[in-house]
Amino acid sequence: MPVDVVARCSWPRTELDIRYHDREWGVPEHEDGALFELLTLEGAQAGLSWSTILKKREAYRAAFANFDVAKVARFTPARVEKLLGNSGIVRNRLKIESTLTNAQAFLRVVDSEGSFDRYVWGFVGGKPIVNRRRKHADIPASTPESDALSADLKKRGFRFVGTTICYAFMQAAGMVNDHTVDCFRFAELSGEMASPERGLKAGRRTRV
Repeated sequence: MPVDVVARCSWPRTELDIRYHDREWGVPEHEDGALFELLTLEGAQAGLSWSTILKKREAYRAAFANFDVAKVARFTPARVEKLLGNSGIVRNRLKIESTLTNAQAFLRVVDSEGSFDRYVWGFVGGKPIVNRRRKHADIPASTPESDALSADLKKRGFRFVGTTICYAFMQAAGMVNDHTVDCFRFAELSGEMASPERGLKAGRRTRV
């Protein structure tokens, strides 16, 4: 039987990558817990491949209370030491400690802005930026929007939020549509307004 060939972005290589790309990457996310998960995982990726992080995502969910921000913010030093022995996650002390610090900063943003969703989407005017990248090499590592987000997050006490990490977060959360124009997901997501009902996201609704 003939095999259907689907045109997609060039970066997904493994089966897990492909499922993530096809179901989640670039779909607008508005649920605060899912946004915290994405921000944490993007920070954990620093120096590693995204495929590595995807393989560890379920272990991260188990280790960090399914990314319940309030619970993570209360983790103790003893809990950090326990996490350092968890082979299912990236056992880097700075990255683990930053997750706790970021949870505390995240809650402060919620207190001051009403929700992290409202705060973070303000950096793109409340709706996705739709780019028209012809190939993966055209996608920048950062943009003025990610520069601004990174700078503000750092001022608010977040760690592992450099502009490159922030841009990857913005792509994952659907704040920008960086699917290449030949990818089937570009057409599906182009013009999609930031609505939690449009599509499926990983944080609370999809398991890959």
